[in-house]
Amino acid sequence: MATDKPHMNLAVIGHIDHGKSTTVGRLLFETGAVPAHIIETFRKEAEAKGKGSFEFAWVMDSLKEERERGITIDIAHKRFDTDKFYFTVVDCPGHRDFIKNMITGASQADAALLVVAAPDGVMEQTKEHVFLSRTLGINQLIVGVNKMDAANYDEKRYNEVKEQLSQLLKMVGFKPDDVPFIPMSSFEGANIAAKSDKTPWYNGPTVLEALNALKEPEKPTNLPLRLPIQDVYTISGVGTVPVGRVETGIMKKGDKVSFMPGNVNGEVKSVEMHHEEIPEALPGDNVGFNVRGVGKGDIRRGDVCGPVDAPPTVVEEFTAQIVVLQHPSALTVGYTPVFHCHTAQVACMFTELLSKLDPRTGQVKEQNPTFLKAGDAAIVKIKPTRPMVLENVKEIPQLGRFAVRDMGSTIAAGMCVAVQAKQMR
Repeated sequence: MATDKPHMNLAVIGHIDHGKSTTVGRLLFETGAVPAHIIETFRKEAEAKGKGSFEFAWVMDSLKEERERGITIDIAHKRFDTDKFYFTVVDCPGHRDFIKNMITGASQADAALLVVAAPDGVMEQTKEHVFLSRTLGINQLIVGVNKMDAANYDEKRYNEVKEQLSQLLKMVGFKPDDVPFIPMSSFEGANIAAKSDKTPWYNGPTVLEALNALKEPEKPTNLPLRLPIQDVYTISGVGTVPVGRVETGIMKKGDKVSFMPGNVNGEVKSVEMHHEEIPEALPGDNVGFNVRGVGKGDIRRGDVCGPVDAPPTVVEEFTAQIVVLQHPSALTVGYTPVFHCHTAQVACMFTELLSKLDPRTGQVKEQNPTFLKAGDAAIVKIKPTRPMVLENVKEIPQLGRFAVRDMGSTIAAGMCVAVQAKQMR
């Protein structure tokens, strides 16, 4: 069973046309997640259209329009297994969708595979993706120096690209010595599952070996309990039963808990998962729990449950680092869109634009800008229009990230870097 193995979310990042989709297609094929006959169908269809090199990419880009244009539009979630893990791949097309998916936490990636084409080397989006993945808390990286077939498997070219990348990684705080740089060809299958005889000069891991060598993300059990509420039920003969996913810490029977921002306390009488009572719930567990001393009307979706002695933080105002993904005009002080954070959705107002950052380095490039537009990274001050729980990303990262939505689309995404807490007692 796939689920007996630890699960990892893998983001596949890199500049457009450097071979991300082909790489993912190749991984799915080599691990048996996509059967050979499906690839064969794609190959015939691709050749008929004169696009023979796209058959692996087509595994991912199954939308007709994408085939016509030869680029990735949709985000595809795919699963494959290695000996040690089962992976969910987040195939990230351009940087916009990449950021949107990364930060909303829909796919908190545990590791990233950065694909860089050997003929081109480091490009604009390569820099941006590396910086963003770092900002968003990814600390395990594998680099695939792809399209080595187009560079005649030349060791000199591989070393040049590796050197360029090492400089870039150092700049954002990755240690190049800890990162495998794998010369590969997703198109020909070189160094993906098996060592290639075309690169006798390379003695590092294949891509699958590097994936197997990733460290399993630690479950944040040492942090205080944080359980954002998804729903609240009243069950006759039982009482109030909130439901949600444990993000950090541990929940046990007998725990004295506090619900914020409602500011009500209760005691956990029992914890259930899949309709069975369990002794304790750990991060990642979706549970229902019965609470004594709390009425159904006292708590609601978006509230967060935590220990009475380390209750969830209710913010009066907070400072955030954001990236603006899209906005029809410009974002200014006074703008009040909806912030989506854990299970809460609260309208919040931008009260100050403190500084604009260079999205590639994180350095300040302008103090107190008058507006922000698509593509800008910035430090801003924000005030919720009603009480909400948010934590400093440095203390409880799982409750420190958010997405900003307005008019049906994601406007920005970011993380909370400082909080001014509301006095609740």
